[in-house]
Amino acid sequence: MDILSRNNVTVTGNPAGPAVVLAHGFGCDQNMWRLTVPALADTYRVVLFDYVGSGRSDLSSFREDRYSSLEGYAQDVVEVCEALDLRGAAFVGHSVSAMIGVLAARQAPDRIGALVMVAPSPCYIDDEGYRGGFSAADIDELLASLEANYLGWSSAMAPVIMGNPGRPELGEELANSFCATDPEMARVFARTTFLSDSRDDLKTVTVPTLVLECEQDVIAPREVGAFVHARIPGSTLVTLPATGHCPHLSAPEATNRAITAFLAELG
Repeated sequence: MDILSRNNVTVTGNPAGPAVVLAHGFGCDQNMWRLTVPALADTYRVVLFDYVGSGRSDLSSFREDRYSSLEGYAQDVVEVCEALDLRGAAFVGHSVSAMIGVLAARQAPDRIGALVMVAPSPCYIDDEGYRGGFSAADIDELLASLEANYLGWSSAMAPVIMGNPGRPELGEELANSFCATDPEMARVFARTTFLSDSRDDLKTVTVPTLVLECEQDVIAPREVGAFVHARIPGSTLVTLPATGHCPHLSAPEATNRAITAFLAELG
């Protein structure tokens, strides 16, 4: 399978500009970046894709043994970058993709030259001296609910994750995205996401890094943003005037300003 077809790769924007790769989070696809692309397209070569098992990727390429680890998703990123011969690209990752970007940059340091982490979390489970936002029992219950009734879980959880009750259309969009994902593949991605612990990987980051957090986010509370910022030397932390876990949808103007300002500083 051709990599670009496998991951439903889309390339748009300025073909002569620096490359920016936009990576979606769990239960989503590249369409979630539609409000960000116009802010980048005049200046940058914008690369979008779907992880195998998500969106319009080639579902026949899904292998549970590969995608039961974040390293498997990072390999998707590396292979897309290799297929397009990207070098020094800026990788913009939402939610779990922020950590996938960390792993991809370590796998292929010549391919990824900067990271933008949108609502990142290296570990969702509370630990001694660390607040991830969930207890181990919380995560077990979340995964059990997801596996027992994925569509019901999606409808109930999407508005909570989106965090904008006054704008129900946003929660509905996320629920629809969740529901469009194959339940068995979503189960694998969910377990890989919510049981991951990438805290030790943060110290491997050597590229310029922007950490974007929201003022209120039930999935990645502000203690997590502070933790990520503290563990990546020289990183920049920006708190967006936004609520919920998807600021690129709920507060696109502020999110885009932060991203484009950071990219402009890279030169």
